[in-house]
Amino acid sequence: MAKRVIVVGSGIIGASIAYHLAKGGAEVTVIEAGETGGLATRASWAWINASWGNPEPYFRLRLKSIEHWHKLQGEIPALAINWCGGLIWDLPPAELEAYAAERAKWGHPLRKVGRGEIHVIEPNLTTAPDFGYFAPGEGMLEPLATARVLLDAATALGAEVLAETPVKWLAEEHGRVVGVMTDVGVIHADETVVAAGAQSAQLLDSVGLTFKMNAPAGLLSHSKPARKLLNGLVMTPGLHIRQTAEGRIVAGTDFAGADPEGNAEGLALDLQAKVEAMVEGAEGLGLDFFTVGYRPTPADGFPAIGRPDERNGLYLVVTHSGVTLAPALGLFAAHEILSGTRDPLLATFSPDRPTLT
Repeated sequence: MAKRVIVVGSGIIGASIAYHLAKGGAEVTVIEAGETGGLATRASWAWINASWGNPEPYFRLRLKSIEHWHKLQGEIPALAINWCGGLIWDLPPAELEAYAAERAKWGHPLRKVGRGEIHVIEPNLTTAPDFGYFAPGEGMLEPLATARVLLDAATALGAEVLAETPVKWLAEEHGRVVGVMTDVGVIHADETVVAAGAQSAQLLDSVGLTFKMNAPAGLLSHSKPARKLLNGLVMTPGLHIRQTAEGRIVAGTDFAGADPEGNAEGLALDLQAKVEAMVEGAEGLGLDFFTVGYRPTPADGFPAIGRPDERNGLYLVVTHSGVTLAPALGLFAAHEILSGTRDPLLATFSPDRPTLT
C-alpha cells in the first residue's frame, strides 16, 4: 500500500518534496494556508548558486542541488531556468581574492574578470571595478512560477493540493504524529512533512518540540518592465540586481533583500534610484512594486532536514536557501521518508543539533 504523506507548505521546497514523493509512489497531499506557492518563495531574489555556501559541507549540498536542477529540467520541460552566470564583486578586493581561492580549492573555480570583460558580459553597467569574478553555471528562475510548475508535476503524478487550508496544529497519537488539524478536522497521514517556512517552529511546538529559528524580513524592489538591460546576475557592494523574464529589474542590498526598517517604500525607492544610476537605459524607469519576504532561517543559519527528536511520523525541512536547495532537499527528503535511507550530504544538517534545540 502506498505511504500517505502530508506536505505542509507549497513553496518551492514543499513543492519539490511533493513532486519527489509522488514520483516515488507516495499518496501525497499538499496543504497550504493561502495561495499556492507559499510566502517566502514569492519574495525571493531567486539566485541558484553555490557561491555563498560556507562552510564546505553547505557548499557541497548547494553544488549537488544545482546538478539536480539540471536533472529536473530534463524531467519537467515546463521548468524555465536561466543559466546566465553571475558577476561578483561585493567584497573588498582582498576578501574577494581569498573567497575565489577557497572556491578553486573546493573544485568550483570562478573566472577572474577585469573591467573590460565585465563590460562585455554586462555592457549596460555604468561603472565597474578593476576586477571581479564571474560564476559560470549559476542561474536564476521565477520563484512563484517554478513552485507552481513543480506542484503541477506532482498533481500529474496523483498528488492533491489543498490551498487556503491553514494547519492549526500537528495531530499526535501515542507519541506519533498522525496528520494535521485543519478547520475541517484532522487530515490523517502516515508521515507529515513540515515545510511551512516561518510557521514551522509554531507547528513543532504544538507537539512539544523546540526548534530555534528566525524569520528576518527582506525587501526587494521591482522596476517597471523594460527591454533587456541585464544578461545575468550582478552582485555589487550594497546592491544585487537581476532582470526577470517580464523585464523588471529586481534589486536588494544583497540576495536576501534589504531590512525594511519601518520604511519599506522609502527603501524601495532608494534601491530603484541606485538601479537607475547603475544600469544604462534604466533611467526614469521607475518603481513598479516592492515585496517584503520573511526568510525562514534556522537559528545557526544552516538548513535543518530530518526527523526532529526522532519523532515518528514527522519530518522537517527548513532552510533559507530554498531556491538553490529545493531539488536536492526534495529528493533527499522523499528518499529518507520512503526508504529510511539518509543521504550523506545531510550529515551535518540534523534538526536536533544543539544550536537549534
